[in-house]
Amino acid sequence: MTDAFFVPDGDAWVATSHTRGPWSRTHQHGGPPAALIGHVVEAAAPEFSVTRLTVDFLRPVPIDRLRVRLDPLREGAKVQRWIGLLLHAEAVVAHAVITLIRRDAVSVKPLADTPTLPPPEVSRPFQFSFFREADGYHTAMETRLARGEWGSGRVAAWMRQRVPLLPDAPPSPLERVLIAADSGSGVSAAIDPRLQSAINADLTVALSRPLEGEWVGLDSISTYEPSGIGLADTRICDPRGTVGRVLQGLVLEERRGA
Repeated sequence: MTDAFFVPDGDAWVATSHTRGPWSRTHQHGGPPAALIGHVVEAAAPEFSVTRLTVDFLRPVPIDRLRVRLDPLREGAKVQRWIGLLLHAEAVVAHAVITLIRRDAVSVKPLADTPTLPPPEVSRPFQFSFFREADGYHTAMETRLARGEWGSGRVAAWMRQRVPLLPDAPPSPLERVLIAADSGSGVSAAIDPRLQSAINADLTVALSRPLEGEWVGLDSISTYEPSGIGLADTRICDPRGTVGRVLQGLVLEERRGA
């Protein structure tokens, strides 16, 4: 097993088993492909910061060879918008809209932040129990519960990568955030995964500053409705405070045969 989520292959990347999600042994968790799109965007616009990335997962992302294609929507001097397409062969499996803002020094005093989370070193080790395979995303990430009890619907946790996104390449702050952000709905899950599933159809990440350090804090709450629709709302943190927010629209279903 390669110690990275993806291995470069010409103009594409081959996903490893570290990307495997909880619902199928052949499909990825949403975090690694979102981070791969972020990696390509950062390389294309190094003088800009990604401030919002919305990914629509059009179909399950296979653990296979993938390409990322970028198309500009607006190439302004201060604000840019791009479309990112994640391709499996010629099929689009995920569609992203990315907003980037050029960095520039401004003399402003940051406003008071919400209380910080208990630090990772005093938080409880945790591993998601609903993954079906022995290895996958859940073993490629280290997770610690900072506040709350898993299964209650409101939980805060710290996550960090055990392996990089790409071989021999330290993850960027954006990659660290994106690879963890899709876990908000899992961190704050309040369903019995043996009886029901709550899969997110999309992922929106909005950022105000770069993450500091290796740990990504997810201070998350999930809500569910009898209509079969849910929402996970997550504050992204680092030890200094808030970095941004994550929203995930959830599709709730009863498990067949449950």
